[in-house]
Amino acid sequence: MAIALGGNQYGKAEVRLVRVDRDGKRHRVTDLNVSVALSGDLTSTHLTGDNSKVLPTDTQKNTVYAFARDGVGEAEAFGLRLGEHFVRSQKSIHGARIDFEQYSWDRIEDRPHSFSRNGSATRTATVTWFEDGAHVVSGLSGLTVMNTTDSEFWGYIKDGYTTLAETTDRILATDVNARWLHHTHPTDWAESFEQAKHDLLTAFAETHSLSLQQTLYAMGQRVLDKQPGIAEIRLSMPNKHHFLVDLAPFGLDNPNEVFFAADRPYGLIEGTVRRDDLPEQNSAW
Repeated sequence: MAIALGGNQYGKAEVRLVRVDRDGKRHRVTDLNVSVALSGDLTSTHLTGDNSKVLPTDTQKNTVYAFARDGVGEAEAFGLRLGEHFVRSQKSIHGARIDFEQYSWDRIEDRPHSFSRNGSATRTATVTWFEDGAHVVSGLSGLTVMNTTDSEFWGYIKDGYTTLAETTDRILATDVNARWLHHTHPTDWAESFEQAKHDLLTAFAETHSLSLQQTLYAMGQRVLDKQPGIAEIRLSMPNKHHFLVDLAPFGLDNPNEVFFAADRPYGLIEGTVRRDDLPEQNSAW
């Protein structure tokens, strides 16, 4: 039986980086979690322990910090700089993947150097750089949203195990986890991100939902409609169930006002909305 080494990569995960840009007295904070993964001509280190083609993960960490000295800017642009450096500076490295989680800080009462951590959502980005080109995926995770009406769920399959009652008025709540692949790079990464986030929220709010799947598609479609440079968007959205509490044992009615918020188990709805006229770039994800 023949045995061979398959696909592999290595790198430094979760490099915590905080950059403070000091524009006079008014400061700007960029708070990132950076993970680097490199691939290439690394067979010998797996088979014989020859490390002559290995760029140490500690060096990768140091590179992230050294590059930050010249400024970080937007995560996508920073990732392109890092990816190009790793691939072009090392003959044995043929591919680099840079993953980012970005945490937001809000100014306290518009003070120039005082901030509070914003927990509404985490901005994400993934840059893959290969010798034949680069791909950029932007995104966000943990964006919690809710519609208190304009949501229904009925007409589904019913069998001997079905107990769920149909409804024409329910709470629809979810955590939006979305990632979108850029076909062309925007001139302003931050503006593109804010536009996509706005379109996701607007589509969620404006869609009279007959299913979370329908809402997911409407959200993805709106992002693509508004930004021609985005090739596809992938969404993962748990259904954060809210069940009407039975108050009858207490002699009370419940006109769709008092709910129990269940955290598990939950339905998980996932899907991709993409442009048919562009080739799929699975390696970018």
